[in-house]
This record gives sequence, structure tokens and C-alpha cells, in this order.
Amino acid sequence: MSDDEDFFRQSMADVQPIKQPKRVNLKAESASNPGLEHRKKAAVEEMPSHQGDPLSDECIEPVDPLEIIGYQRPGVQHGVYKNLRLGKYQIEARLDLHHKTVEQARRSVYQFIKDCIEHDIRCALITHGKGEGRKDSGLIKSAVAHWLPQIDAVLAFHSAQKHHGGAGATYVMLKKSDKKRQENMERFSKR
Repeated sequence: MSDDEDFFRQSMADVQPIKQPKRVNLKAESASNPGLEHRKKAAVEEMPSHQGDPLSDECIEPVDPLEIIGYQRPGVQHGVYKNLRLGKYQIEARLDLHHKTVEQARRSVYQFIKDCIEHDIRCALITHGKGEGRKDSGLIKSAVAHWLPQIDAVLAFHSAQKHHGGAGATYVMLKKSDKKRQENMERFSKR
């Protein structure tokens, strides 16, 4: 051994290796995080509780009576939207808007969506008709296509399959309630 090696060994004789834990302990986020609380509150918030309904009827773009309508909020999985479009989800609630004025239809749609949320309904069907052969063809259908994206609880909608009314009806996919979200977490955590 050289003098340098001896000197090094003598200098390092009392040095202990640093012990590193084999796992990384992740800290759970504290409940006092104001940003997290704000995001949770915003995610859970229901539709605004205005006097009457908040749905706008300004600038309703006319829709052809036979046109297929659809909407998908950003973040909705393509497979979920495809299954909705194909009518693969069980319809848990139905609303029929036949023989209603636009104002009656607006109130009905708003109340219907609100009721669906309260009763943990995820998939609903709104039958609005095509409006063929009328002076204002497709008026209610156009209004429904205009109103549904204004409601935060609506994740997606699409014209129904032929056996559910075709272009005269619309499937509506709604957000999960807190209760359903918790049930899913519990069910999947047991696996």
C-alpha cells in the first residue's frame, strides 16, 4: 500500500456510511390545503341555484330535424362516449318534451337534470322529437342541443339509437355523485 492509501484509510476510519431507507414514505396531503379544498368544492358543486333556471335561449342555432347531435366535455374518455353513442348504458330516467313550448321544455330539462343528480342517475334519455313538418322544424331539438352543454353536470350527450327514438331523442351522460364515487372507490379498493 502506498502512503496515500494509508493516509486515506486513517482519515476515513471513523466515518460511518449513510443509511438510506429502502422505501420512500409519501406524505398524505393535509386537509388544510386551501387549493385542494377549492378544487374539491368546485368539482362537487351542483348546478347554480338561481331563481328559476340558468339556461340561456339566446342564439339557439337551428338544427336539422334529422341531424345527429352530440357533445363530449373535455376529459370524457372516448370509450365512454362511444358506449353512450351506441346506447350501451342502461337508461335510468326519461323525459318527454313532446307538446311542450320552448319555455316549458327549458324548465323541464333543467328540473329533470337536477332531479337526476339528486337521485344518482348517470344515464338519461330526453325525447324531444324531430319537429319535422312544422313551421319551426327542430326547434325543441335545437334548444336541447343548446342547453345541455350549459349544465356542468352533463358530461356528454348524443342522439339516440333508432330503438330509443333515433334523431328525435338524446342520451345524456351525467357526472357521478359523491356517493357513487365513494362506492366505486370502496369497490375497487377491495380487489
